[in-house]
Amino acid sequence: MVALLGENGAGKTTLMNILFGHYVADDGTVEAFGTELPPGDPRAALDAGIGMVHQHFTLADNMTVLENIALGTEPLFAPRFRREAARQKIRKLSADFGLEVHPDSLVSALTVGERQRVEILKALYRDARILILDEPTAVLTPLETDALFSTLRKLVAEGLSIIFISHKLNEVMAISDRVVVLRAGKVAGERRTAETDRKALAALMVGQDLVPPPVPPVVTGPALLIMENVSTPRRGTGTPLSGVTLSLHSGEITGVAGVSGNGQAALAGLLSGLETPQSGSMAVQGHAPDNWSPVAALEAGIARIPEDRHAVGAIADMSVMENVISERYRTPRFSKHGFMDWKAARNFAEEIIRDYDVKCPGPDARIRLLSGGNMQKLILGRALDPEPVIILANQPTRGLDVGAIAYVHGRLLEARARGAAVLLISEDLDEILTLADRTVVISGGRLSVPSARGERTVRELGELMAGHAEAAA
Repeated sequence: MVALLGENGAGKTTLMNILFGHYVADDGTVEAFGTELPPGDPRAALDAGIGMVHQHFTLADNMTVLENIALGTEPLFAPRFRREAARQKIRKLSADFGLEVHPDSLVSALTVGERQRVEILKALYRDARILILDEPTAVLTPLETDALFSTLRKLVAEGLSIIFISHKLNEVMAISDRVVVLRAGKVAGERRTAETDRKALAALMVGQDLVPPPVPPVVTGPALLIMENVSTPRRGTGTPLSGVTLSLHSGEITGVAGVSGNGQAALAGLLSGLETPQSGSMAVQGHAPDNWSPVAALEAGIARIPEDRHAVGAIADMSVMENVISERYRTPRFSKHGFMDWKAARNFAEEIIRDYDVKCPGPDARIRLLSGGNMQKLILGRALDPEPVIILANQPTRGLDVGAIAYVHGRLLEARARGAAVLLISEDLDEILTLADRTVVISGGRLSVPSARGERTVRELGELMAGHAEAAA
C-alpha cells in the first residue's frame, strides 16, 4: 500500500487524474498490468481495474445511492438490471467497511460525509484491482477506521494495490508500506514507512520543520450562546436535534465529535441562522432572537466556516473579491448610498490575500481556480475579519495538508485568545483532542455530557460516536 502525501496544490489530484484518464499528460505514459493505457480514457482505466474516489465528489444528486453506485456497470432502467442483487452487494460492502448509508436514499439528501461513503462504495463495488482512496477515513470513528484498515490489509494480501491519500500522518504511518511525497508538482521524497516518522514526512511536505501552534490555557469567560433543550424539525433524511442543551463560552473552544449524519448539519444550521428551534430556547449574548435568520446570525456576531467550502462556502465562478464580501456587501464598509464601493472591496480582498498567505493571481481571479487549502484560507479570513464573538468552525480542516491545518488551527486559537467562543464541529478526533477545551459527542441528534480536555480517552469518545454508550445530555 502506497501513501501519497503533499500540500494542497502539490499535484496529487492532477497525478491521480492522469492515472485515471481524466487528464492527458504533456509527457510520459501510464501503464497498468503490463499494458499502456490510452491517455484521456477513464473507461480504459476502469476496464483495467483502476478505481478512484475523487477529492471532489462525482455523484448525480437526483439519483439514489444504489443508482449512483451501479451507474455504468449495467443499464439501470432496463428489465435485466438486477436491482436487488446490487442492493445486497452494497449492503454487504457497507457492513464490511463500516460505511453506513441507505441504498435507496437520494444523494441530494445526503450530508458531505455520507456522500464520501457513497464514493468509497462506488469504487469497491467495481471490484477494483488498483484502488485510489482520497481521505477515506474522514467520516469514520476510530473503531470503524481500525476495521477498514484491517480489511485493506487483507485486500493488499490478496493482491490489491492501494494508493492511500491522507493528511493524517498517524494513519499513513499505521497503514502504508511506502510513502511518496509531492511538493510543487515534483516528487520531494520516497520513504519506506518503517524507516521514517511523522516529523520527517511533515518536513518533506512543506520543505521545513513544522511546529504545531501551542494551546495555552485561558480563563473561560461568560456564556455567549446558550441552548436549552433545543429540538429542530426533520429535513429529508437528515438527523434533527433532539433536546440539545449546550453553552458556548468566551475564550473557549467547544468540540463536537461524531460520525457524519448524526445531527451536525442541524446544529451548524441552527448557529448560522439556516435552522430555527422547533422547541426549546436559544439566547445569543443574553438576548433571545425573535426572527432568526442568516442575516440575524451575522448581525449577532456569529461567523461561519461551512462544512462544504465548494458548494456552500464559495461561488465558483465569482472572483476572490466578490466571494470575500459576499456575506456583508450591504454593510456600510462596502456600500455607499446604495452603490458598491469596489475600491473598499478590493482593498479588503488584498488584505486577506496578504494576511492569510493566500496563493492566488489576485482579487479578480475566479475562486474555483484556487486549491482547497487556499480557498479555505479565504473563507477563514472572511469569517474572522472583523473579529466575531462566536465562530462556527464546521470541518475547518477537511482535506487540508499539515501546513494548512496548522495555519487554520493557529487562527482559531488566536480568536480564542481574543475572547471568542468557538464551536468546532469535526469528525477528526485528533483535531478535537488538540484544540477543544470541552468536548461533546453528537449521536442520533443528541449530545453527550461535556468532558474537559483529557477527561475521556480516544476509545471512550469513539464508543460514544458509534452510539455504543449513553449520549443524552
